[in-house]
Amino acid sequence: MPELSKTVARPATTAGRRTGAAPVRSTTSVARRRRWALWWFVLPAALYLTAFFAVPVVNNITMSFRDYTTATFYTGEAPFVGLRNYAAVFTSGIFARITVNTVTFTVVSLAATFVLGLLLALFFNTRFRLNAVLRSLVLLPWLLPLIISAAVWRRMMDTGSGVINQVLGNLGLGQVPWLTGPHVALYSVVIVNVWVGIPFVMVILYGGLQEIPRDLYEAGSLDGATGVRAFRWITWPLLRPVVVIVLMLGFIYTIRVLDIVLALTGGGPANATQTYATQAYQLSFTNFEFGRGAALSNVLIVVTLLVSAFQLRANRRASDLAG
Repeated sequence: MPELSKTVARPATTAGRRTGAAPVRSTTSVARRRRWALWWFVLPAALYLTAFFAVPVVNNITMSFRDYTTATFYTGEAPFVGLRNYAAVFTSGIFARITVNTVTFTVVSLAATFVLGLLLALFFNTRFRLNAVLRSLVLLPWLLPLIISAAVWRRMMDTGSGVINQVLGNLGLGQVPWLTGPHVALYSVVIVNVWVGIPFVMVILYGGLQEIPRDLYEAGSLDGATGVRAFRWITWPLLRPVVVIVLMLGFIYTIRVLDIVLALTGGGPANATQTYATQAYQLSFTNFEFGRGAALSNVLIVVTLLVSAFQLRANRRASDLAG
């Protein structure tokens, strides 16, 4: 009888194993199909990025090591020159000047845009009448084409007949060479760039403020965390991830600003507003030195990547310390 029981029990065990294996195989196949489905959804975006971003960047890097001229488009010949284009860019008499201009323009614009955008976001985060209407009006500089905004500001900042100098003259403050003075022109371009960039910063920071629960402020008020204390201990820590994104995107946008500078000053007077972006444009499309223009563009790309990586690493380290 014991042998019979073992014989009967053995097929039951085998059947149990077989029935238990089927769900595992089906689960694995479903997971595999889902994984392939995800790749099919990612494939169009990957192809788009490869075609419109990766390929141009690779071609730009290749061009920077060759002597591309207007004759290259007819003959197809672009001799390999190694690092000669980079050496010409770094040893040019204007490189130090455009480096200082680029750093000054980027830092001042980014700082002013962020501070003013944050103040406006905090202002609109409170409830009052006409809130939505005023927010819509603030967005107008962001919605206008940059070339139109720059043309309007150029007319307003005209030394002789600009409305700004007319107002200053009526107030007895004299006239300011906004776009023709070597010591003023760069900051005039900064003013226009800040005016254009404030709506972008305000919208993103306003969205981040809306995600902070109101219950935290109510609980903090019981402990005396109101006003500046509430901003320091509640708003700022919770808004910091959004701040990092704003600063990173703002830096990437600001360091490559081209159209505003070209429309306002064209890089002048006396290279006072010349930056990496405008100099790369001038080398490529004015002097037709495509190899040197590509080399300077690659320098701009490397600087952007380094600063962005530093910002992301600093934010990750701060998050780890806070956690």
